[in-house]
Amino acid sequence: MGACVSSGSNEGGDQKKRSQMIDRGLEEDSKKLRRECKILLLGSGESGKSTIVKQMKIIHQNGYSRDELAMYRHTIYKNLVDCAKALIGAMRQFEVEVETGENRERCEYIMEYAVDPDPQQALDARIGEAISHVWKDPCISKVFDHQNEFYLMDSAPYFFDEVERIAGPDFIPTEADVLRARTKTTGIYETRFQIQQLSIQCVFHQRKQSMAFAWAEANPVTNRSMFDVGGQRSERKKWIHCFENVTSIIFCVALSEYDQVLLEESSQNRMMESLVLFDSVVNSRWFMRTSIILFLNKVDLFRAKLKKSPLQTYFPDYSGGDDVNRAAKYLLWRFNQVNRAHLNLYPHLTQATDTSNIRLVFAAVKETILQNALKDSGIL
Repeated sequence: MGACVSSGSNEGGDQKKRSQMIDRGLEEDSKKLRRECKILLLGSGESGKSTIVKQMKIIHQNGYSRDELAMYRHTIYKNLVDCAKALIGAMRQFEVEVETGENRERCEYIMEYAVDPDPQQALDARIGEAISHVWKDPCISKVFDHQNEFYLMDSAPYFFDEVERIAGPDFIPTEADVLRARTKTTGIYETRFQIQQLSIQCVFHQRKQSMAFAWAEANPVTNRSMFDVGGQRSERKKWIHCFENVTSIIFCVALSEYDQVLLEESSQNRMMESLVLFDSVVNSRWFMRTSIILFLNKVDLFRAKLKKSPLQTYFPDYSGGDDVNRAAKYLLWRFNQVNRAHLNLYPHLTQATDTSNIRLVFAAVKETILQNALKDSGIL
């Protein structure tokens, strides 16, 4: 009988130890989660989110290998040809004629051309020659007089200027090409790095709609996860509820959008769409304790455009002329106006395709995020 009591007592002790181990494990997991600093990278389509993620790889992961660069070749071919077709479509829409019969034939050839789906297949040299000649046609300046009335990728002039290199038989994209390459972001793209030495891990979930969090072991004060999510309208409803307890949001706005229309809805002004999206994010119940880092992006395009397309045409209460600083401050004020939740807002002027600019900006952003993480953890 005594043996039975002893056995039962040992069993109870083992169960208690197991229970204590489970409790300790849960406590450790809880501490790790508290040290986890979730950063959400948001913005409307083509605001520069994916370019920022690419910059993180270039700046903090030794850039792209030759094989990784080669993987972008097909995307760049497609971007180049699609941009050329968009330009010719605009010529026809606004009844702008090329100046020679040869260029008319080249336009027809471009419109009928399809990029080979085989990613190993080089671009046809003839398509490169055709695009180069059409791009140099004097009529192009007349088409660009209507630039705010049709959709054209921001990177189109860059790709047109580089067409001879891109159409070469041995073309391997450069990092500058990759930064300008455009693919529609429809899944969750995760970049993880530690905020101390800023050790980054990028995980791209191509075309996946499900959430996939991979929490790393957090040794320093905070381990950081950055998520780049699809900016197209159809994607937003899939992620808005997924991000409780986000420490900071990096929200990208393309300043140059102020006179452009949406790819998805040609009657909708893109800057107004960004304001609507920002409103839904900044005042969401999911982000009540979140700070907002606002990247006022594409400042280079914004500066050039202000002289040709007055901001006042689209925002009649603006009165600062073509001064880029006044114009940027005005648009920042518009975003502040919808911040009814009074979240902390940290604005930065950025040019996402310029690695040196993003390096400087992110040095400042890192300090902001670290301070917020320390506050969240109760250290400050």
